[in-house]
Amino acid sequence: MRIGNIELDTPVALAPMAGISDLPYRVICRRFGCGLTVSEMVSAKGLLYKNEKTFAMLQIDEAERPTAIQLFGSVPEELAEAARIVEAQGADIIDFNMGCPVPKVVNNGEGSALMKTPELAGKILEAMVRAVRIPVTVKLRAGWDEEHRNAVEIAKIAEASGVAAVAVHGRTRNQFYMGKADWEIIRRVKAAVRIPVFGNGDIFAMEDGLRMFKETNCDGVMLARGAYGNPWLFTQLRAALEGKDIPVVIDEEKLRQIILHATALVDFKGEKVAIREMRSHASAYIKGLPRASEYRENFHKLGTLREMVDLVNSYGTFLQSSR
Repeated sequence: MRIGNIELDTPVALAPMAGISDLPYRVICRRFGCGLTVSEMVSAKGLLYKNEKTFAMLQIDEAERPTAIQLFGSVPEELAEAARIVEAQGADIIDFNMGCPVPKVVNNGEGSALMKTPELAGKILEAMVRAVRIPVTVKLRAGWDEEHRNAVEIAKIAEASGVAAVAVHGRTRNQFYMGKADWEIIRRVKAAVRIPVFGNGDIFAMEDGLRMFKETNCDGVMLARGAYGNPWLFTQLRAALEGKDIPVVIDEEKLRQIILHATALVDFKGEKVAIREMRSHASAYIKGLPRASEYRENFHKLGTLREMVDLVNSYGTFLQSSR
């Protein structure tokens, strides 16, 4: 699969997730077979104001490539300049956010709010494409609400603007992450444009990903919550697409991955911040395991890497003894 001049070794991408898809997590997903990583959304204004924390979000590890940095904003000139900054920082692809549903973003006319203003969306995308040499992509939703499901219209505008690929989350903004994703709108977008289309929404197992390919004819799939705490989903889906044996994930492997993830996050963000963030990651990794709720509570009390390692080892001993 190709996005502009960028070749992916598998058509399975990691979706941008605020507070989750930071650099260490992206490297992990790439290691587990993800074909394209996408950063957390980055504020165009933050880059133009030279905000230190915003610039820190542009860091890319060679081990995660190819990778896209996702920008959000609503002013064409600002997004064009932000795109130039991202290109200069070494991104392979620039993605534009038209899917974020949170009030503090949409109330500024950004994220999924732009689906209500197709003309402005087109101007933004044209400005970004003209500003850089690397591919520009866009992630959008089915529409703003049930009465305004205009993903097909927006995708056509994106294609006409020179965008290299689109990703479609099959929910409206008003759905947030509730209800069921509409894969039919993804199929309709794919039928309407010639550029690659990624399908996104309700892929929680390998079988879901394969079914999305079949039902929508999409070129690629984008994993979000289904890959949270489960990077093996990339491995399994990739193996299925390549006709290989599907690996089975054992409990001990999940526990080892918690320690590896925590260690990488501590190296990247420092122990205090990393362990606070790893509490949720660890809870996701152990979802479905015996006594997971009890250990989940214990994970949320941790403050150091040593405490996390000890708790993971203790949990491993319990799992072995309970067999």
